[in-house]
Amino acid sequence: MTYGEILFRTATSFVALLVLTRLLGKKQVGHLTFFNYVTGITFGSTTAEIIVNRQITLLQGISSLVLWSLLAFSVALIGLRSVKAREILDGQPTILVKEGKILEEALAKQHLNIDDLSMLLRNKDVFSPEEVEFAILEPDGKLSVLIKEELLPATKKDIKVNVAPIHNIPTELIIDGKIVEKNLNKIDVSVVWLNQQLKKANIHSLDQVFYAELQLDGSLYIDKYQDINP
Repeated sequence: MTYGEILFRTATSFVALLVLTRLLGKKQVGHLTFFNYVTGITFGSTTAEIIVNRQITLLQGISSLVLWSLLAFSVALIGLRSVKAREILDGQPTILVKEGKILEEALAKQHLNIDDLSMLLRNKDVFSPEEVEFAILEPDGKLSVLIKEELLPATKKDIKVNVAPIHNIPTELIIDGKIVEKNLNKIDVSVVWLNQQLKKANIHSLDQVFYAELQLDGSLYIDKYQDINP
């Protein structure tokens, strides 16, 4: 296999993989289930074989990726349309701890021991099952934990503190000295308003701004280039 052929197979496989993963959607990219995880590994290993294995033609390799994608897409479509099929394909959440009590049978069914459970709890900053109201093992293998109510920290609502309403999520307005116009349009903010805020911060040119973000309270967070290169 010549060097040029390797480059061509690599580029073609890259484009095919990019297109197919986009078609499969964010659920696949996020590895939300074990099946998604296995599918992702299969994509990677198949692509590697296409690039380096000269016994597999490029057409055969791309065909394999396309067929696997179609099968994965079909499984996802079936899961969307049938609850029972979704339970079989994706699995169901499993309660491992209930009201501070460890459910040994549930642990055994998931092939987990007490050390595994302790590690999963510590990953959630919980160091004792007694603190837990519910601990649920999700289909993707991650643990969701609900702490007992009496152990939860007090919220502003609990102590009756007035909270300003949230008008928007933090939004990038300037990146590398350039205005992100699509974000301005999304949140209905004008360039005039943005320039006014920059002037209030004693900034007279976009070239001075490395990053600017609209905050939850409507204020503008600004990071200047000079903070990076004084």
